[in-house]
Formats: sequence, C-alpha cells, structure tokens
Amino acid sequence: MKKTRSAGGVVTNSEGKVLVVSQRGTSWSLPKGHIDRGESALVAAKREIYEESGIRDLELIRELGTYERHRIGVDGGDDRSELKVITMFLFRTSEKSLRPVDPDNPEARWVERSKVAPLLTHEKDKEFFQRVEF
Repeated sequence: MKKTRSAGGVVTNSEGKVLVVSQRGTSWSLPKGHIDRGESALVAAKREIYEESGIRDLELIRELGTYERHRIGVDGGDDRSELKVITMFLFRTSEKSLRPVDPDNPEARWVERSKVAPLLTHEKDKEFFQRVEF
C-alpha cells in the first residue's frame, strides 16, 4: 500500500457557510490534495483550495490536525492501494464567488455548517469535520 501526504482546509465565509468541493464529479469532500515535493502542508492546502474553488484570499485561523483515510475508489468504496495522511487547516475568507480551476474538481459549493457532514462522501472526512471546533 502506498502512503501519501495531503493537505487541505475547512474554509468558512462571512455567512458562516463551509466550502465543499466535488471530486471528479462523483464525490463530495473538503478541499484537499497531494503535497507536492518541496511544499509545506500549509502551502499545499492553499494551492489545493485555490485549484478546487478559485478562492485565493484565505486567512489562516489555525491548524486542525492530521487524520488518515484510504483514497475513494471508482466504486465509491475505499481504494486500499493508497493511504492518505491528511493535514487540515481552518481558514476564513471574504470571497463568495466560487470558480474551480481544476477540471477534476468541477464544482464547489458554500454549504450550511449543519449540512456539511451528511454531504461528505467518505466516512473519515465526516468524522473529522464533526470534531472541528469553530
């Protein structure tokens, strides 16, 4: 099994809504992705948020910690060939317009905080989000 490092964020706007993104049009997630060679987790998180939503103006609130989960397989279940170690950060933004630039992540939405966990596809993402203290 391949072990990879990813980073991303829980992004809130001025209305208290949370950013969620569509991954390949088949699942919903918090914005996150692989940490490239030479990147810190924070730099990777900001890059992934921009690519998956178009948001650049991010105010870092704090690091939220790290969790592990398997990649989502094409059938929606766990792809056990890859274990992701994901570092997440809490951000705030004044931006409201969402324009993903990554073709693999075609849609982004602002969602009421109480509706985020039920929308997330992967159980580990749901568990992580439910532990976040805003």
